[in-house]
Amino acid sequence: MKSASFGDSGRDWGRINFVSSESAVQIPAEMIHYGMTKAAQVAVARGLAETTAGTGVTVNSVLPGPTRSEGVAVFVEQMAQQRGISLAAMEKEFFDTARPSSLLRRFATVEEVANMIVYLCGAGASATNGAALRVDGGVVRAIL
Repeated sequence: MKSASFGDSGRDWGRINFVSSESAVQIPAEMIHYGMTKAAQVAVARGLAETTAGTGVTVNSVLPGPTRSEGVAVFVEQMAQQRGISLAAMEKEFFDTARPSSLLRRFATVEEVANMIVYLCGAGASATNGAALRVDGGVVRAIL
């Protein structure tokens, strides 16, 4: 995803934000193909940040973790129905088995992910550049 805003001059200021995934850092064994593309996306973003160094244009990547997007909500609901369990039980099982490293222990909301993107689009984020910022609920087992 790309977003840009420009100041009064229309030059030397802008924001490019890629929405990648925590799978770029901690590639799930069942989704190697997905993780590889997300890692490449982060590399492209960093390269663009270096290309625009000193211009006032920032380029960053946002790495959401498991997020209750519309598609995920439908998928989890279908799985719960197929298994004859509640949505809450299905979500608990997902985090107990598929993503046990999650500190949040629930799906993030799309609004929680959007909050990071809104920050990155603002003038106050001018020193955040070339970064991969996780909104992953702590699923990536790393301190940096």
